[in-house]
Amino acid sequence: QVRLVESGGGLVQAGGSLRLSCAAFGRTFTYYTMAWFRQAPGKEREFVSAISWNGGLTDYDESVKGRFTISRDNAKNTVYLQMNSLKPEDTAVYYCAEGRTPYGSLSAMISGYDIWGQGTQVTVAS
Repeated sequence: QVRLVESGGGLVQAGGSLRLSCAAFGRTFTYYTMAWFRQAPGKEREFVSAISWNGGLTDYDESVKGRFTISRDNAKNTVYLQMNSLKPEDTAVYYCAEGRTPYGSLSAMISGYDIWGQGTQVTVAS
């Protein structure tokens, strides 16, 4: 069973940048779609971005398009989320997740993923 560990969260001023990392342990995640979701206090978990197993396809929520970039390094078993031009409304716990099946399609649905990390807090101060 793979274990996902996020890192890179923190406190940043509005307009700043952060890069989140999600490392997989236990087995390779090379063949799986990976995604980032986030959950703000009092709100439901929501889709942020996803990347196909080989990095050839990506998808973003409209709220982060043009500001966030997802990438992956399969040799390092790590997926990244570069977040630029951060806004206070980006404040949330960010989770990475692994798709249910190898070579699966991108999904913005929580049900499309079955392994989750513990999350990393991102706080954007105004």
